This record gives sequence, structure tokens and C-alpha cells, in this order.
Amino acid sequence: ELSANLGAMLALPDQLRCVLEQKGTVYEMAKVFKYASNFLFLGRGYHYPVALEGALKLKEISYIHAEGYPAAEMKHGPIALIDQFMPVVIIAPTSDPNYRKLVSNIEEVRARGGSVIAITEEDNHELDAQCEYVMRVPSTADFLMPLLCVAPLQLMAYYIADMRQCNVDQPRNLAKSVTVE
Repeated sequence: ELSANLGAMLALPDQLRCVLEQKGTVYEMAKVFKYASNFLFLGRGYHYPVALEGALKLKEISYIHAEGYPAAEMKHGPIALIDQFMPVVIIAPTSDPNYRKLVSNIEEVRARGGSVIAITEEDNHELDAQCEYVMRVPSTADFLMPLLCVAPLQLMAYYIADMRQCNVDQPRNLAKSVTVE
């Protein structure tokens, strides 16, 4: 198992390059959602922190209100906010033990008229008909999947901020370093 995990870690740089090669698709998607006022990011397990990071990056550099939420808790509040004007990003790799529940989350968002952006593995086409956009990442070990899933979210945040003419290098009210007095 150690050898397999080491091999998976060594493959990460090439896999990240593959993810970044999709920048054209992410750019086109950003053009569609650049005027959104709100975003919801959902993830389960390892992917909940990815949802938090995606929301944080989007709000930091584009000034769009974005919330990261555990997908299992969607019914406890965020579901009331979902409509055709609120894109929902769902991190849904098939390797997630709760993948079927994530598909159910997607169906619930669609039933409320929401737009769904999904992140899943390259070979998963089950979500294509249910989502406006599907960002694909290579398959890897479960514990490394967040490293691949976060990259397209950061790229999306960058493109949206740039299209909104926000200064991505110096976001307002954010310091590049923390100082202690």
C-alpha cells in the first residue's frame, strides 16, 4: 500500500498539468457565471474542505458571496436559497463512498432550478446530462483527490474575478502577509 501511495503522489504533478489543460473549458464556464451574486459549494468527507476552499477563493478575489457547506447538510438551510440564479458546485468523485448521495444532491438542486457544476473523474460521464458543466480530474488515491479537485475551483475563481475586473493580485481588504504587533 505504501508503494502504491508513493506512486500516486509521484503522479500528481502530471495529473495537475492535465487538470490545468482544461483551462479553456473553465474559462468558458466562468463567462457564464461571472454575473452570479451567490455560489454554493458542496462536498462530503475529504471534499468538504475543498468546497470551503473553492468558496473562500471565489469570495476573496471576485467579491461574490460564496458558501462552502457539507453536502449532507444541504437540506438544513442552503436548499432554501437554491434557484436558477445560484450556481451550485458539487465535488462528486466516484471514489467518494457517498457518491450516490452526491448524485442525489445534484438531483435536488436541479429540481429547484439550480445550475450545477460538478467535479468528478475523467471517466465518469454519469453526471453529464444532469449538470451544466462537469470539470474532470484524473483518478488518484482517495486521500490525494482533494489536491486535484481544488485546482479547477481556483482557476474558476481566477477567471471570474478577472472577468469582473477585480485585481486578483491585490484583493481589497486582504493582506498578503500576517503581521503581529
